[in-house]
Order: sequence, then C-alpha cells, then structure tokens
Amino acid sequence: MNVKATVSPDDLARACADAMWKEDDASKGLGMEILQIRAGEATLAMTVQPNMVNGHGIAHGGFIFTLADSAFAFACNSHNERAVAAQGNISFIRPGKLGDRLVATAREISRTGRSGIYDVRVTVDGTVIAELRGHSRSIGGAWVPATEPGTK
Repeated sequence: MNVKATVSPDDLARACADAMWKEDDASKGLGMEILQIRAGEATLAMTVQPNMVNGHGIAHGGFIFTLADSAFAFACNSHNERAVAAQGNISFIRPGKLGDRLVATAREISRTGRSGIYDVRVTVDGTVIAELRGHSRSIGGAWVPATEPGTK
C-alpha cells in the first residue's frame, strides 16, 4: 500500500500493522492474533497452550510478557516510523492458566521525538493479570512507503 496524505491515522496504523505482521514470525508462531489496531493503540490475543505452562501449572511469565511486548510493538510502530523496545517492565498480578485467552491492549501515553511510552494491560475475561510499561525508540525507516511530500 502506498500512503497518501489523505489517509487517516487509523488506516495508516492498519497498513503498518499488516506490513509488520508479514515479518513477525515470533508472534504468529505463538498463535497470536491482532484484534484491533488504531494510531497509538493495538490489541492482540493469544491462548495459553500446554507448552506455555510452567512447573507451577500456570502460564510462564515469559509468554505473558511476549504477548504484552508484541501489542506494545504494534502500537509503537503504528505511526509508520519503525521503532523497537528500549525498555519494558512488567508486573504480574494474577496467573494465567492453561486454555486462557489472554488479551493485551497497548496504549500510547507519550511520544516525543524518537521516544515513546506505552502502557499495556493483559486481561483474561476482563480481569487484569499483568501490566507492562514499555519505552520505545524510533530507529528510522517506514513500514509503508510514502507517495507524497510530507507523508511519513
């Protein structure tokens, strides 16, 4: 898709997500799905599989973090500026269980220059199980080529 100056921020975010998803073998490999993309926001879901359960019989925190990180990634790349995580801090509130459908919603809190701050909430049936705060850093480049001057 070529970006035109009249494209809405949410349509641009969707185009960026589509381009990014094509290259995201990690998220696809874990069975994640994109539920919603908007400018500065992303919601992804993943079901806890048997290979994601730890010795305590609950979802391994690394998988919960990975889902939250992926939602964060789609949110911070939604403005057509390639960005990566510079930092991420997660708080686990409740355990995820085998078969749970985890939903991670990332929202942009601040974006200035090359830096952004995003909050991600992970839920199961509406109950919060984890919260992540992520800091992003733009690295240059775009997901979708611009076709008109002034379009990123």
